[in-house]
Amino acid sequence: MPLGDPYEVLGVQRGASSDEIRAAYRKLARKFHPDVNKSDPEAETKFKEIGHAFEILSDDEKRARYDQFGHTDGPTGGEGFQTADFSDIFDMFFGGAQQGGRRRSMARDGHDVQAELHLTFLDVLNGLETEVTIPRDIKCDACNGTGGEGGAPPETCPTCKGAGAVTQLRNTFIGQVRTQTPCQTCRGEGMIIKNKCKKCGGRAVRNEQVQVGLKVPPGVEDGARMQMTGYGGEGVMGGHPGDLYVRLNVEEDDRFERHGTTLFAPLNISFIQAAMGDEVQVPGVDAPVTVEIPSGTQPGTQLGIKNAGLPPLHGGKRGDMVMQVQVKVPEKLSDAQAKALKEFAEASGDKIPEGHKGGILGGIFGKKK
Repeated sequence: MPLGDPYEVLGVQRGASSDEIRAAYRKLARKFHPDVNKSDPEAETKFKEIGHAFEILSDDEKRARYDQFGHTDGPTGGEGFQTADFSDIFDMFFGGAQQGGRRRSMARDGHDVQAELHLTFLDVLNGLETEVTIPRDIKCDACNGTGGEGGAPPETCPTCKGAGAVTQLRNTFIGQVRTQTPCQTCRGEGMIIKNKCKKCGGRAVRNEQVQVGLKVPPGVEDGARMQMTGYGGEGVMGGHPGDLYVRLNVEEDDRFERHGTTLFAPLNISFIQAAMGDEVQVPGVDAPVTVEIPSGTQPGTQLGIKNAGLPPLHGGKRGDMVMQVQVKVPEKLSDAQAKALKEFAEASGDKIPEGHKGGILGGIFGKKK
């Protein structure tokens, strides 16, 4: 396996500290471990490359040699990598070594679960207690979570004797080099299941639709995500459970346009209401609200209603509702209405409009006295 620049492989700077190198190694090794990426044939190659890079950068002498010459005296290819820190990855995934053979645990963390919940503005106002149905891995009741038929426990791998890795000694021009590779029989777990449970196929868990209670606080935004720790898939053999992530989708309300805690809505009023003023009721999120229309209100005026909007997420007063005034113009006028408008224009000292020829206004305003 050709090795690239170990700094690039681990994604660290050349001046990175030992702690930074170790942290990067653990993060990448966890991500590309073959047992986590069983469907990705390239994961094992990447996993080995990460281990080889860490082998160089974790050894002060090898790192200095690489920084000076661009290579080390150690192996640059092959099936495995040096054993100096290879055990770290097993400690990370399988619970550490035991004296006399580094036996590994088969503990496996549960998977995270994703779900969605649709909310209305009323739910945002009051909060919501509900349930979501999710597909979740739970412990197989047929094998009691062991993966073996009838609850039989896993057995120590006969190939690696529970170490999870196979050690080899190779003769090179610089002497003997000790290398380790993950055991192919147990895939690095150190344990095997000879007779797999028929119900779960040896997975130790089975997938079921379960209901989970959920409490949504008031004031949530569209697209927000709630995390419920431990409500994902169950862990296997002492592994930690996964988490549940619920995406909150707040449905649009045709009556309002939301901007944080403020709601905007149109207010259609007549010319008479705009001119003389009025008091009207309009729909609110949870109940009708009263709007005071001052006399002489102009089109486009914004009228605010205190505490008629939505609450902030972490508690506090509700926002406002803002009404955008739109003055309705009648599409047709009766003779009486046209006459009244003519008299209004005369009383206001305004020019009397001629109106559209053939229309009501044209018929009345267009006549000579």
